[in-house]
Amino acid sequence: MLLAAGVDVGSTQTKAVIAGERDGFRLLGRALVDTGSNVQRAAENGFLAACREAAVAPEEVGYVVGTGYGRYKITFGHAQMTEISCHARGAHFLFPATRTVIDMGGQDAKAISVGARGEVLDFVMNDKCAAGTGRFLANAAEVLGLGLDELGPLSLAARHPVKITTVCTVFVESDILSYLAQGKQAEDILGGVHLAIARRTVSLARRVPLEAAITMTGGVARNLGMVRALEQVLETKLEVSPGAHFAGALGAALFALEKMDAGMKAGNRRPADAILAG
Repeated sequence: MLLAAGVDVGSTQTKAVIAGERDGFRLLGRALVDTGSNVQRAAENGFLAACREAAVAPEEVGYVVGTGYGRYKITFGHAQMTEISCHARGAHFLFPATRTVIDMGGQDAKAISVGARGEVLDFVMNDKCAAGTGRFLANAAEVLGLGLDELGPLSLAARHPVKITTVCTVFVESDILSYLAQGKQAEDILGGVHLAIARRTVSLARRVPLEAAITMTGGVARNLGMVRALEQVLETKLEVSPGAHFAGALGAALFALEKMDAGMKAGNRRPADAILAG
């Protein structure tokens, strides 16, 4: 069996996928670790953890593609690809009808127009401002004294979502504190926060051809309140996989299999470099 890996080093978390190819694609193992301050170590730890889950030795993996903001720190990788291409490919694999991808991560948000084969036709990225990202939600959680995993479920309980006048991470704290002083319920504040982010994200997405089917990827896709807010603003249902946060690593693994297959046909195959993660 041909073995390949995709490693997606994000600003907050690192995802790794081990894939095999024998009579079709097989997902063998995956892992999720915190990125932390040592990006190189996070990539190594994620890869090794995915290998353990797949019950394969690292040296058995024939090709590794790195993606994400820390892709150039993946010293054992054979190639690097942008997260734009990898999320598009991963989303298309999960949902072949995908024509638009909304990717919301810890530090940026992207909208990607996808072709019939999963290729990128156009994209737009919000990487200069935390609005519409996991960092914005993390700041809101901190002000309210809540855990990130509490935000989505609580926002779904909102009956009268407040109007958030800014989606700037610097000033949202003032809005939230003001509403708390007015006696507003946390769920209504969070409902307003999620809707504000959704409107900002959809405004971004409309800068590319926003066509159905729309697939959401990235870590924020695990926040059901954010998914529902986007669906409300878009007035359509989103495709969201339970493993949406692995879409980039999955796309990278798919590219790795292709590159390894092409290399074998050309008579050039080498295994992943040894990793010293002591």
